[in-house]
Amino acid sequence: MREMRNILGWLGMAEEQHIIQDAQKHVDVTYRTVECFVEAVRAFVKGDLSAKAIAIDKVKDGEHEADLIRSKMVKELSESLLVPPDREDLMHFVRTLDKIADWTKGAAQILGFIEERLPDNILKNISTATEVILKSVTKLKEAIGGLGKNDLQKVLLDCEEIDRLEHEADEQKQQLIESIIHVKLEPTSLLLSYELAGYLEGVTDKLEDAADFIKVAAIKSK
Repeated sequence: MREMRNILGWLGMAEEQHIIQDAQKHVDVTYRTVECFVEAVRAFVKGDLSAKAIAIDKVKDGEHEADLIRSKMVKELSESLLVPPDREDLMHFVRTLDKIADWTKGAAQILGFIEERLPDNILKNISTATEVILKSVTKLKEAIGGLGKNDLQKVLLDCEEIDRLEHEADEQKQQLIESIIHVKLEPTSLLLSYELAGYLEGVTDKLEDAADFIKVAAIKSK
């Protein structure tokens, strides 16, 4: 009977099982980091600047925690018995996961600089873009969990949904930019809002990159 390969092909290698656990921890921390960013955006839309600041601090803490896990995983992969191609692929995947948290932190920092109350149409588009990110990172978390259970059909469906959400994010960025340029804003708010649009799209781009790796890993494990 053909041996079933598990998450990223690691199971069955006792010396690598701790890496699997760290990968799941990293995804969980990244998910919580995105959740905190969503809290910050919701607070901003409501005009609760205190809650916004608290949530942004949580985003920064989450990104730092994710970075520590990433460093640990990179060290362990460097010392592992994996063959070089597999090691390099996993290194790339780990760094891609970390970039999701990095870009989320970047978006949160920009949001923190915006002090002017933005027009409702801009706030609506920022909120929509943020909810797309939350949906996407939820699917990424589910996809990685599916790999761990060898539920390859679910993994592929989740990855397809992440791809669809990335295209939705591209369209949402366009709508957000249109809403920004069609109203009169203070120069600083205009610049920061435009930068925020780019970072929101950047987060979904990194999520799609991670999903692409998972999709390949799932197909190879068949």
